[in-house]
Amino acid sequence: MNRKRIIPVVVVVALAIGVFLYWRSGRAPSHYTGFVEGEERVVRAEVPGRVLEVHFEEGAAIEANAVIAVLDDRDVAARIAAQRAAIDVLDREIRAQQERVGVTDATTARDVAAERAALREASSQLVWSERNFAREQELVKSGASTAQLVDDARIRRDQAQSQTDRAREMLARAEASLGNVTIAEHDLETLRKRREQAEAQLVELTVEQEKCHVHAPAVPTVVQTQYVWPGELAQPGTAILSVIDPRDKYVQIYVPVSELGRFHVGQKVAIELDSRPGKRVPGEVSFIADRANFTPEKIETRSDRMGQVYRAKIRILEDVESFQPGTEGNVYLG
Repeated sequence: MNRKRIIPVVVVVALAIGVFLYWRSGRAPSHYTGFVEGEERVVRAEVPGRVLEVHFEEGAAIEANAVIAVLDDRDVAARIAAQRAAIDVLDREIRAQQERVGVTDATTARDVAAERAALREASSQLVWSERNFAREQELVKSGASTAQLVDDARIRRDQAQSQTDRAREMLARAEASLGNVTIAEHDLETLRKRREQAEAQLVELTVEQEKCHVHAPAVPTVVQTQYVWPGELAQPGTAILSVIDPRDKYVQIYVPVSELGRFHVGQKVAIELDSRPGKRVPGEVSFIADRANFTPEKIETRSDRMGQVYRAKIRILEDVESFQPGTEGNVYLG
């Protein structure tokens, strides 16, 4: 074949191949590489204590609110017993003080009533004695009475005066004892407040004891990492287990700035894991970061890996529990 004819043929073939590749690349769906991740939750101890039991190992499924670990509660149990004993003592003191208030109130009221009656009687006797003494004084002037009768009337008047003064003093003392009732009632109220405080402390101790049983979150989860083992000492904040919700997983991808306009929250996509080639699962864009950052080194993109990108989360809409965290895959735009 003539060399001049070969060159045009080669050029035509090359152009055809280039057009085909361009057409194919334009038709191929856009995709982004990402990893399956889950929202890890770390379950921590809230009270100090030695770890007695850890009920779940890594990879184990945990029911909602299940007890995952038990801490030694003997110290708080002893404090609870002592607090209950103190409350029992206060209860007995309150009952005794209630009786004292009742007795003091009744006795004082009775004494005041009796002293008032005695004062009324002594006052009446004093009035009669004073009148009788005045009459005898008038009679002795006219000779109808004697000095002896006047002296006797004076003595009776003075005695009545003394009795009246004594009755007033006794009534004052009886009325003053009303303050004892007030004091007794104040003491009773103080005991009641002390009991309320002791009861509140008992509730706090009971809550502390309950926290010795460390519970899982309120949803079913799977253990990712075990941080403590029986025999170790836990402090408030010590991590016990990290868990994830098997239904709360997503694929995290990084979108270049130049391609951000193609993404919006709520957009439907397809997810294909490397471990299950050819099988695509529907997903949805659930989050796009407000600020750009640099692509992490572990993510390889087809363009400018170290360029600025926006982090995005793809919510898995089907078969989410079968997606293993850490698995790599592709996210395809519709």
